[in-house]
Amino acid sequence: MIVVAAVIEREDRRLLIGQRRRNDTSPLKWEFPGGKVEPGEEPEAALARELREELGATLEQAVEIGRVSHRYAATPEALEIRFFAAKIRESELVPKPFEQILWVLPKELGNFDFLAANAQLVAQLATGRIKPAEILVAAPARKPAG
Repeated sequence: MIVVAAVIEREDRRLLIGQRRRNDTSPLKWEFPGGKVEPGEEPEAALARELREELGATLEQAVEIGRVSHRYAATPEALEIRFFAAKIRESELVPKPFEQILWVLPKELGNFDFLAANAQLVAQLATGRIKPAEILVAAPARKPAG
């Protein structure tokens, strides 16, 4: 199964993170917005759909910045998680599936209890090895699918 996740960075360098609901799997863990890719759906289109569904946001640009294969104890198959640097249009977000959302500085990411599959990316963001906004600026401009 493929899962997509958006690393959204504002102009003030803060990143958007969401906390899972207390009755969800992995309750109250933190993650980047996103979700499962549906059969026949392109990952970028899935990202656009998930951001619309989860936050009421429109995806303007996305560039893949990493992939992780991870198996959670509760799932029989490994997940392939594709992380994207993403730019969205809306400034007023509606965090539908989340307990809460926060904008945090990269160096603050270590203060949050993230899903295990996010650990490597969180470390790279926190240390500045990955800078989503710079990646988006350097990428060729094209309209995302979805």
